[in-house]
Amino acid sequence: MYLFNPDNDLALANFSANYTPPATAAKMAQELALLPIWYARGASVIAEGEENRSFLHSIKNILPVSSSLIPLSDIKLHPQHVVVPWGWNPSLRKRLLSLGVPEEKLPTMDILKQLRHDSGRQHAVRMLRELQVEEPAFCGESHYFTSLDELLAYLRSFPGDKLLKMPLSGSGKGLIRILWKITDKQTDWCRRVILEQGGVVVESVMQRVEDFAMEFYLNKGECRFAGYSLFRSAKSGAYMGNELLSDRRIEENLSAYVPIVLLHRLRETLLGKLALYFPSYTGYAGVDMMICETGEGYSVQPCVEINMRMNMGMVARLFHNQYMEVDGQGRFRVDYFKQPGNALLFHQKMERENPLVVVNEKVSSGYLPLTPVTANTRYTAYVVIDDEPPGIE
Repeated sequence: MYLFNPDNDLALANFSANYTPPATAAKMAQELALLPIWYARGASVIAEGEENRSFLHSIKNILPVSSSLIPLSDIKLHPQHVVVPWGWNPSLRKRLLSLGVPEEKLPTMDILKQLRHDSGRQHAVRMLRELQVEEPAFCGESHYFTSLDELLAYLRSFPGDKLLKMPLSGSGKGLIRILWKITDKQTDWCRRVILEQGGVVVESVMQRVEDFAMEFYLNKGECRFAGYSLFRSAKSGAYMGNELLSDRRIEENLSAYVPIVLLHRLRETLLGKLALYFPSYTGYAGVDMMICETGEGYSVQPCVEINMRMNMGMVARLFHNQYMEVDGQGRFRVDYFKQPGNALLFHQKMERENPLVVVNEKVSSGYLPLTPVTANTRYTAYVVIDDEPPGIE
């Protein structure tokens, strides 16, 4: 049984069984509850309401989606099923226990403590350094400080724009950009984060050209490559969406900047290092990377983040693999609309201007909402598939 809980990173950072998500995160979880139907491979999805049931029924009429819905209140009626959430945390564990899920079907608190440790950004700092030792051409600079005095001394010694990160935070959140010199308010932020989470990550600001990721699946010491993610993010670090392209075409795009053989070596190295770093973890892990422009040309920053959970890049990768032609291309987006009614207006406009075309159970072109859109919707997930011939950039 698949469950979409996008507040996971915040809940894991808080690490309280009594954690309450922000209203925005709860709204996103409610409105995008059906997102797992696109990657659950026929397994049941935990979701409520007639809108979700009606939407799933309409999708099954046009695409080979075989998932069924299970209301959250009914999961105790399926004790043989395993819950597969976006990510695990203590508050989700408590919630599922209260709904009757057998304890043996849930991770223990010791497992969750290990997961919290594994999810810290300090591992990306260590990974980057190790990768740069093996491949000096990789760019980027990242440090992890557990002492405020040492952090401030470093910033004084190396002025310029820097990015401060909480070890644990939501995607695109928990970040502060220093413009040349740290302010008193930013110093107070660092003091609080070190007290609450044990340290602060500091990165140099790079001239980013492309955001991408290598996705992996780990299973207790074994690791396999699951595909590429080519995505867009704002200057703030917030996720904006994914390109829907085959792995081959993503490699072709990246090869305009760096040799493909370099990416292949990096992939093989990460297979070994992830298995070594996280021997007890089972699930998806995405390693975010960048192509950066340097004074000597283009270079790869090979480990910006390590996401120890399901992620939007993996959703895009699995959607392309299952519901698009090999050479199909398009865009995957998750949008937020501040005003009620605007999401529905956008949805109706996209349906008119980009009619959906499905050929042989594959999306050939057009706009496809991945979750229901109503007059009250604020969060939407959708794809837009281009209708140009394969092979044309």
